[in-house]
Amino acid sequence: MHPGLIPLLDWLIAQASPPALNSDDAADRAWQEQQDATRTVVRIADFPSAAFAAWRRPESRDAPYLAGLIPQPVEHSLIDHDIRVTGDAFGLSREWLSQHDGRCDIHVLQDDQGRRLEVVNVNATRVEARFGTDMIYYHEPTKSFVLVQYKRLDPHKRSTRVDDRLLRQLDRLEELTRLSGTPERPAEWRLGKDPCFLKLAYWPAGYDSPSLKGLTPGMYLPVSYVRLLLADDCTLGSRTGSQARLLGYDQVERHLVNTQFIELVKHGLTGTVGTSVTQLRNLVMRRVEEGRSVVLARESSNESNRERAKRTRSRGTKARRYAHQTHPQDPLF
Repeated sequence: MHPGLIPLLDWLIAQASPPALNSDDAADRAWQEQQDATRTVVRIADFPSAAFAAWRRPESRDAPYLAGLIPQPVEHSLIDHDIRVTGDAFGLSREWLSQHDGRCDIHVLQDDQGRRLEVVNVNATRVEARFGTDMIYYHEPTKSFVLVQYKRLDPHKRSTRVDDRLLRQLDRLEELTRLSGTPERPAEWRLGKDPCFLKLAYWPAGYDSPSLKGLTPGMYLPVSYVRLLLADDCTLGSRTGSQARLLGYDQVERHLVNTQFIELVKHGLTGTVGTSVTQLRNLVMRRVEEGRSVVLARESSNESNRERAKRTRSRGTKARRYAHQTHPQDPLF
């Protein structure tokens, strides 16, 4: 067999029999969330979903989702740009990761126009000790990020109880609005001041049907909207006199779905204003130290705002050519 065929066969075989993930297993739950976050940032950045479609279980239950990703074989000669991946990601050095028992896997996509998407998946605790997953998308040309914190819905009740931990998490998310500046140009205008969202995500109990490219159903809620919901009777529990609060499909009449959220981010209509890479790095370190898994994506390009808007609005079917490189880190657990 020609050596060049082996990566292609691995990629095809992984897609032909994708592993089913079990919502009752801690490692699978973490990979479900990280998988959804990874697929979301690829769609926001307008790269082919096939780039991240092939996956097999990593050897370690504590490994990030990207550790099991199989890159799509691409004809690198089609692209003149050289892709180089350094040992550090956003300043998250190997020394820092080692001190925090972490692992960081990096995948880089770059198209023939020079647009680049760097996706970093960081786990810094064993799976049983984690508190969930964050998705952070950073558009470097506009210095804007959005953060999505995943919150799983009960698979039977399709809701989640609001506890003290969630309230503290909302407090920390609200603090991140300070990383945003004041819009001074038309391109910096946003629909609101919320750069942070909860995604109330729904996975069925037990094993989920394998999906190569789909996103898990869920509700995207800006943090300020969550505060209004929690102050309204609509989120009170059903028991008479109960002060318990619930968030779910029966309580929240209006919400953003996957496609709506993605379109808002793609068009630059939500997110921070004027956030530096240094601020972003400090944010990621803080979230990882708090025991969260992080899927961080940074898009960079030389596109003008007009060119970005034109590409985003384009519904053409012409396939975009791209290169794909990986930088896995040796397991530290």
